[in-house]
Amino acid sequence: MIAEAVRVVSPAPVPEGLLGAFDAYETALLANDVATLDALFAPGPDTVRGDGTTLLVGHDAIAGFRSGRVVIPTRRVAGLQVRPIGDDAALVMASTEEPSNGATGLQTQLWQRLDGTWKVTAAHVTLPKKDRPVAAAHPLPAAAAPPLDPSVWRVVGAPLVAPTVSGPLDGVTLAVKDLFAVAGERLGAGNPTWLAEQAPRTTTAPAVSALLGAGAEITGIARTDEFAYSLAGQNAHYGTTPNPAVPGGIGGGSTSGPASAVALGQVEVGLGTDTAGSIRVPASYQGLVGIRTTHGAISTDGVLPLAPSFDTVGWVARAVGPALRVAEVLLPGASAVPAGSPPVRAVVLPTAEGHASPDVAAACADRRAALVGEGLLPGAEVVDLAPETLEEWFAAFRTVQAYEAWAAHGEWITAHPGALGADVGGRFAAAAAVTVAEADAARATVAEARARLREVLDGAVLVLPSSAGGAPAWGASAAAVESERAGTLRMTCLAGLAGAPAVSVPLLRTADGRPAGLCLVGAPGTDLDLLRLAATLEGAA
Repeated sequence: MIAEAVRVVSPAPVPEGLLGAFDAYETALLANDVATLDALFAPGPDTVRGDGTTLLVGHDAIAGFRSGRVVIPTRRVAGLQVRPIGDDAALVMASTEEPSNGATGLQTQLWQRLDGTWKVTAAHVTLPKKDRPVAAAHPLPAAAAPPLDPSVWRVVGAPLVAPTVSGPLDGVTLAVKDLFAVAGERLGAGNPTWLAEQAPRTTTAPAVSALLGAGAEITGIARTDEFAYSLAGQNAHYGTTPNPAVPGGIGGGSTSGPASAVALGQVEVGLGTDTAGSIRVPASYQGLVGIRTTHGAISTDGVLPLAPSFDTVGWVARAVGPALRVAEVLLPGASAVPAGSPPVRAVVLPTAEGHASPDVAAACADRRAALVGEGLLPGAEVVDLAPETLEEWFAAFRTVQAYEAWAAHGEWITAHPGALGADVGGRFAAAAAVTVAEADAARATVAEARARLREVLDGAVLVLPSSAGGAPAWGASAAAVESERAGTLRMTCLAGLAGAPAVSVPLLRTADGRPAGLCLVGAPGTDLDLLRLAATLEGAA
């Protein structure tokens, strides 16, 4: 038994059976025996488990976290302190060590005997120190760097990259999605096989350079879903990013690491990309502000592509103010652009909005009506769009996206069978089957959709949910996550089809209290106007 191999300190006799239960827990933990671990945690909504970033409430949330975990502990117990609380409860504190380097951690658990069986009712884990310092290649003071949660960060520093000059973004800290070139760093694309083959980049992406040249600093390079081909924030190799706004909920992707880093308060701004919602969805799930910029407005040089016809640079922040400050640096001529007037029209597309869950659709309608009543939005105009037309547009969007994704990465994927997780691998497998004729036909439909949508958006703002629902649970089935993705994409693809900017503002809630974004989609080039409108709406919330 583990408990027999280490010193156990207790001021009173240890309750019978407790050390055996503790031993069973540690054995299951190191074997990743999820079923046993679930059985050892008390059932019901009051069981809690926390660490340095996330508090999970309820047995189901803890089980969901455990099922999505990729990095499995390798520590050993070095010592035990037990504090009995009567015959049927005890506080157990275990000091831990990493065998490879001696790094230390701490685990605190409240055990209770329930119906004759010992169960954990509360737990807190302090990760071994090896998980928290700056990566070895950047030997900076560990105390100044954020925790190196491997699901959020690939590498961090204090800072990782300093600003090149002082400027309007002095003091702004950045998490950069692992798709952007940063001189001296490898580009990982969310895949360890790809990363292992990469050499450090010799140049920095222009979008990143512009921020460094305005005084911002890079805290670290943050995770992405593999090759940005996902909206979930779940990476088969590095795990699921935490969602502080919905403990036990997925964080959304593919700008997954930057969004979680912002939500956790570790940086002010997360720089990412948005092809089909990869900024707006994590912003929606985590209660953040997110902007997808006008297609082509910000250079994507030095950014690993997914689908160049739709790829854009974007970012997330906890409020509109920091997002607007970044926009004033990155968007062409931003400093000379006068404050935009409120749009003449607000547009509602019931056909698209109908793909949101009933509670989110109702929350959107209620919030929109309230904003109109307060004079913060103009009266809403309903635009009729046949369901079959939306489906045709959506199919064309997906076809072009898939064709371009395979064109960008198919050769590498073919040469590395089995390198991708099942979800992203399945999408690329489907993408490989798209023919040139199918792609050409789809591009013609995209052009038609773009013309129609730009006509609708002229002098208007489209107001709809940023995602079909709130964040799904970590333990949600693949089918449930895919269903959420399908509904969300039918709304998020509209900005992509139009090449339009879109801002997600955390103004909605699901029936059970999870955050969801209200999305503002404007005509191309109205990025700053949308952010200023978002600031007004945020201030009135």
